[in-house]
Amino acid sequence: MSIQIGNERTAQTPSPATVDLKLEVVIIPVSDVDRAKRFYGSLGWRLDADFANDQGWRVVQFTPPGSPCSIHFGTGVTTAAPGTVKNLYLVVSDIEAARGELAGRGVNVSEAFHFTALGGPRATGPAPDGRSYGTFATFSDPDGNSWLLQEIKTRLPGRGTNPDVASMTVLLREAEDSHGKYEATAPKHHWSTWYAAYIVARERGSAPEEAAKDAALHTESTRR
Repeated sequence: MSIQIGNERTAQTPSPATVDLKLEVVIIPVSDVDRAKRFYGSLGWRLDADFANDQGWRVVQFTPPGSPCSIHFGTGVTTAAPGTVKNLYLVVSDIEAARGELAGRGVNVSEAFHFTALGGPRATGPAPDGRSYGTFATFSDPDGNSWLLQEIKTRLPGRGTNPDVASMTVLLREAEDSHGKYEATAPKHHWSTWYAAYIVARERGSAPEEAAKDAALHTESTRR
């Protein structure tokens, strides 16, 4: 089924993608490659590569600690104006610890702040209820490309491909509850087959009900 929005027709209930699409690199436009290299190196980020050719092309790659995604900057790698990349998210579990480390490395990092309503306005200090996803801080590189720290202590189920212990615990409990409903009427099977299919489906973005259906279909197909 589809619905009309303006001049576009969009699916009402799109199915989740089944092919992994892993964001690997983000391009950062800079005016001085060596200055940018010194800055990102001073953050403690891992230097992965610095390649150049005799035609004036150069690319430098850094990876933030714990990140599956890296950044590239250099010469001839983008036509974007230096400093035009804004608010790239860096997720942290403890924003004050992250701010302290950045400040200790000489970075001008903002105070923690939160938004009083969806879309603003901004208010000083962490989110009053201490909720995940609600507290932020910012800093910029020498060109003005900006980074947004976001504190996430516990992820929502199905968010992210590298869950921490707390978020995996939430997801396993959800899977346990859903499997209990399935097990009551299901044919004999090993719980691990159902759990694995359920968790993979949730991590790929399926809603709990759809993940349960996928897990049941997978479990029953392995018994044939």
